Amino acid sequence: MKSILENISKHISLTVEEEQLFFSKIEVQHFKAKTILLNAGEICKYSYFVNSGLLRSFNINDNIVEHVLHFACEGWWIGDMYSLLSQKPGNLFIEVMEDSEIVLLSKENQEQLYFEIPKLERFFRILTENSLVAHQERLMDNLSLSAEDRFDKFCKRYPTLIQRVPQKQIASYIGVTPEFFSKMKSKMLRK
Repeated sequence: MKSILENISKHISLTVEEEQLFFSKIEVQHFKAKTILLNAGEICKYSYFVNSGLLRSFNINDNIVEHVLHFACEGWWIGDMYSLLSQKPGNLFIEVMEDSEIVLLSKENQEQLYFEIPKLERFFRILTENSLVAHQERLMDNLSLSAEDRFDKFCKRYPTLIQRVPQKQIASYIGVTPEFFSKMKSKMLRK
């Protein structure tokens, strides 16, 4: 549980009593690789914090092509923000990619914590703002950078994920087909 407290302490300080209250509102679960935590069409009921392991969120389009939106490894949060905030069915899947230990914080408990520990509302506002900035930057990158530049940026931003994530999912994340990604990577290695 040290990991989640370190994550929170990057933005706010909790007293020992507040930490205990926070711990009373979360649950820790272990999941095997390939477990689906959320299916498209379901309402997202949890924010997920990764204590150990690796998760991804993705969508499947009408042509049955996966589009990876996020990866989340140790110390990161993940969820379907649209569905969690609106409490409407979302369009994302969340999958466990490696055996993982995950902290689950329900929407209901999160709202109670906002009331009982108001500074947690600030913490989650900061996370949401950072997520919004990252999404905007990624959208602009997808509109203006080449696939090679997007891959290079991915490698620099997430160096620990390169060895952990299958190439076809990195290809999906940067917006190219696995075949194009393989050719692009070969060409980049020859340079």
